[in-house]
Amino acid sequence: MTTNHTHGYYENKDQVLKRLKRAEGQVRGIARMVEEDQYCIDVLTQVNAVRAALDKVAIELMRDHAKHCMTHITDKIEQKAKADELANAIGRMLSR
Repeated sequence: MTTNHTHGYYENKDQVLKRLKRAEGQVRGIARMVEEDQYCIDVLTQVNAVRAALDKVAIELMRDHAKHCMTHITDKIEQKAKADELANAIGRMLSR
């Protein structure tokens, strides 16, 4: 199997997957809380915890993108395009 390192997160892939699986488990826990009619504030607390976990994943992916996809660009037009791409991704995260 040939590995193609075209994405910036390849060096942290295991860590990213670990965080995502943890968040997945938290979401299943929230579903269980709803099924068991747990107190609304407790459910909301867990929803916020999942958001925070996913935000950490997103920040790590952005960091990896900046290090891998932006540091070797010498063409000014391509630099601007990559910077705009990253800024737009950050904007989508902040506007939810």
